Amino acid sequence: MSATALLLIDVQASFPARDYWDENLASSWRPRQRRLLDLARDTDVPVVRILHEAPGSHTPFDPANGLIRPLVGFEDDAAVTFHKTAHNAFSDTGLERWLRLNHIERLAISGIRTEQCCETTARVGSDLGFAIDFVSEATLTFAMTRAGRTWSAEEIRARTELVLEDRFARIVTIDTLAREWHAGSEAA
Repeated sequence: MSATALLLIDVQASFPARDYWDENLASSWRPRQRRLLDLARDTDVPVVRILHEAPGSHTPFDPANGLIRPLVGFEDDAAVTFHKTAHNAFSDTGLERWLRLNHIERLAISGIRTEQCCETTARVGSDLGFAIDFVSEATLTFAMTRAGRTWSAEEIRARTELVLEDRFARIVTIDTLAREWHAGSEAA
């Protein structure tokens, strides 16, 4: 199995300050994200923290508001942290260079928001030649409304899996990664 890194995308204090934050959805996501982080630590898979910022926006993503920091409960040490202003984690960061210097070929994608920064990072990462494991159960999103129709978080997650699978990513569960990462750490 190729060298893997876990991307922890936008798991930051900015989100609970947004009006669409849904604590019910977050409370079911937290233990899954926690389990994935613990699995990475236990199998020596490096964690790459990505934080989103929008300087001058006067939103919770503006660094001046002091919320560009890990979400409570996810302050774990990371191998490296990158700050981005684009939707994907590659365009305006040193992520690709860091991954290549560390011989990382496979990325496990997790974090907040499933269909935005997580999906976009998966697509760009795939285009750059990385193998992508999209761990949708360890991503969080919220209902969205367009033209009078509301899509639930689950519908958005299903749509993301549909458009990524077999094109840009392998859709995997934490259980699948646990088997693979434990097998890989035993072989090392």
